[in-house]
Amino acid sequence: MSKNQNIVHQYFKKTINGNLILVKVNPIHYTGTEITRTPEGETVLRELEFDEHIFDDLKADAFEPCNPLQFNLYLSGLA
Repeated sequence: MSKNQNIVHQYFKKTINGNLILVKVNPIHYTGTEITRTPEGETVLRELEFDEHIFDDLKADAFEPCNPLQFNLYLSGLA
């Protein structure tokens, strides 16, 4: 089994001006994915690279932990 398959990602969410922002963080490689869902239903997906301070940054920006199911429902377009 690949080492990349053993990573437990962490998930966060925040609502800003009606936009739902969901973030998946790979805590080993400091990479991730951001999904922004607008009130009109448009979904914007971005692949991101972070630094070792990402968790402090997310906390300072008032992101809350969320579960992988919510993130993956938006990622797959089912929500």
